[in-house]
Amino acid sequence: MEVILRQAVENLGHPGDLVTVSAGFARNYLLPRGVAVTATEGNKRRIAVEKARLEAAESARRQTAQEYATKVEQISLTFSARVGEEGKLFGSVTSADIAQQLEAQGFHIEKRQIDLHEPIKALGVYRVPIKLHADVKPEIKVWVIKQ
Repeated sequence: MEVILRQAVENLGHPGDLVTVSAGFARNYLLPRGVAVTATEGNKRRIAVEKARLEAAESARRQTAQEYATKVEQISLTFSARVGEEGKLFGSVTSADIAQQLEAQGFHIEKRQIDLHEPIKALGVYRVPIKLHADVKPEIKVWVIKQ
């Protein structure tokens, strides 16, 4: 049975894709949940129009994120921390700390958008990526200096 996906389905496709699935999977899962619609000519035309609208909106979001990224990339944050032997910090610099300093400088970025895999625990200069959009990931410089 051919269906047109309205939402992304793992291992199946993305919104607007025309896919062939078993009739039972379509009847029992995809269609009742509104994840897909049957592939009639009217639905194909409607989905094509909807897909064009979604692509335009996505392009606008990407453009806005790109403009914001050029401003964010120019930022350099400095954290002063107490340091023990061998340059190790007492405590650490976390994504929440970075988000707080960005907010103080007028950039509203949530801590979950800051791609810091583990807290910074040593002195130095770090490049921290920020996820503004799936395709736009600017990096900011974070300086950790001795107090």
